[in-house]
Amino acid sequence: DLLPTNNFKFGSHPDAVKMHSDIFKKMFAQGTPDGCWIGCNMGCAKAVVNFELRTGPYKGHKVLVDGPEYETAASVGSNLGIFDPEDIVELNFYCDTYGIDTISFGTIVGFVMECYENGVLNKERTGGLELNFGNADAALELIHQMSRGEGMGKIAGLGIRQMKKYFVKQGWGDPKFLQDIGMENKGLEYSMYISKESLAQQGGYAMTNKGPQHDEAWLIFMDMVNNLIPTFENKAEALHYFPMFRTWFGLVGLCKLPWNDIEPEGNSKTPEPAKVPEHVDNYVTIYKAVTGKPFDKDELIRMSERVYNFQRVFNIRRGYGQRIHDAQPYRAAGPVTAEEYTSRADRYDKQLKEIVGFDPAGKSVEEKMAVLRKHRESQYEKLLDAVYKRRGWTPNGIPTIEHLKNIGMDLPEVVEVVNKYL
Repeated sequence: DLLPTNNFKFGSHPDAVKMHSDIFKKMFAQGTPDGCWIGCNMGCAKAVVNFELRTGPYKGHKVLVDGPEYETAASVGSNLGIFDPEDIVELNFYCDTYGIDTISFGTIVGFVMECYENGVLNKERTGGLELNFGNADAALELIHQMSRGEGMGKIAGLGIRQMKKYFVKQGWGDPKFLQDIGMENKGLEYSMYISKESLAQQGGYAMTNKGPQHDEAWLIFMDMVNNLIPTFENKAEALHYFPMFRTWFGLVGLCKLPWNDIEPEGNSKTPEPAKVPEHVDNYVTIYKAVTGKPFDKDELIRMSERVYNFQRVFNIRRGYGQRIHDAQPYRAAGPVTAEEYTSRADRYDKQLKEIVGFDPAGKSVEEKMAVLRKHRESQYEKLLDAVYKRRGWTPNGIPTIEHLKNIGMDLPEVVEVVNKYL
């Protein structure tokens, strides 16, 4: 289960084949340079040309649409229960045109649709929009309203964090349910991977400085598919190294994709294939050649650690850089509804029996969900402990003075902020 479907409720769907990459490839213009620059050896951009729009201010116009790539197809597609490539491309175009992030939009509307289907919202509250999963026309009308700051679009444009507060203030829905299904952390909406069966990816989303994107630590395949980091210590090491390594690309202005999307021959036989060590050595060589300064792969990580810990302290000063702010919505970890549990009952029942030591036989779905939730939430807390220890932070997620000194980030202004929380 990887593909977010119906607000991350499910990880697959029979209609997903309708948005298979082979179908989109037929829509893309091919044979033209489409990278960020002419010399790029990947050219990962793509476009649909002469696409005729059926809604909005450009209805009837034939346009060029930049994309979609996976994240967009999943967010404005399957996560909304929409599988028609034409609808996905049109939503992609209007997100770009209106300056709305496709991932945030899809996660926001997924939340809105689930609220609609659970009675938190209704036609009166949405201004007549029937925001059921799969209703592409309603999703398109919502984005047009959002761009104009009108109706339900204005409310959805607040983002999930503020919508949860707004709904509670209006007396709409159970606050706990809204918290469980509202896929945001630190005010940012989740990107497009189901993390229920990957504890490391749960950390890679919610333990970030920026919020739950896969830019800092994309570990789901390393953890869930290839089982390369089975222990808490393994996961903690990955959740230390990869956010630091990925931060470095931003510091020096390099694209991350050639690092691990193009692997050298024999990489799988190296001791740490996920790090692509040959490419790490190449980056060290390039940095030394360009700057003329001594440099090695350890200093690469230390350079990023200084920035990453500064960012953490900056967040602390702003009021959201502690352990409580690394909490995740439960849907990122497990099934919130009976429908979710039942869809994978065999898997969950087996885990309860073999991992938790709880016999599910004869128990209600609600009883089993409660036991599973307690276990999964405790696992995440243990992961927080392990990651904080590896990063040189206190159990509350605060960088220690000793660690700041070790990495050369014990600036007076930084220490002043940290001391208030130690």
